Amino acid sequence: MEVLAGPYAAAAALLALGGAPKVLRPEPAVRALASVGLPGSPMLVRLLGAFETCLAAAALTVGGRAVAALVAVSYVAFAAFVAVAMVRGGVLSSCGCFARPDTPPSAGHVAGNLVAAAIAGIVAWFPAPGLLRLAAAAPVPALPLVTLAGCCAWFAYLALTRLPPRAAAGRRRP
Repeated sequence: MEVLAGPYAAAAALLALGGAPKVLRPEPAVRALASVGLPGSPMLVRLLGAFETCLAAAALTVGGRAVAALVAVSYVAFAAFVAVAMVRGGVLSSCGCFARPDTPPSAGHVAGNLVAAAIAGIVAWFPAPGLLRLAAAAPVPALPLVTLAGCCAWFAYLALTRLPPRAAAGRRRP
């Protein structure tokens, strides 16, 4: 389904934005896992981060049903983790998604993960071509798609990392 190629590319890029930092700084994700009673070690988090990053690269380049299904499963797992963290009261300062200390779990985080999972699930059912195939077929129209998908991923990243701390600070003011 080509109409979802852009949103799917944005979801895949966001997956890379969340996975790559875990490889370099696994500690926030290790603490997040421990806060809800899940096992976690720096090596496990690094492996998961590397898997997320490679999966994102595969989604962005070659695409395919299996890759899209794995992206969907990843986002469902992220949504479940954030929901569990919120219910159990764990992960007060960071969910570990972006290796930043100020990305607390939120309902918006759960909703964003579920939207990304739905997009990837639809792409798994009705495959969208990978960006390499789109660029090979029509290089000029692929450029705006890649640019817009990148912008959407960046805005989603900012919404998940910058807005929650600002909203919390606004609630504390008299």
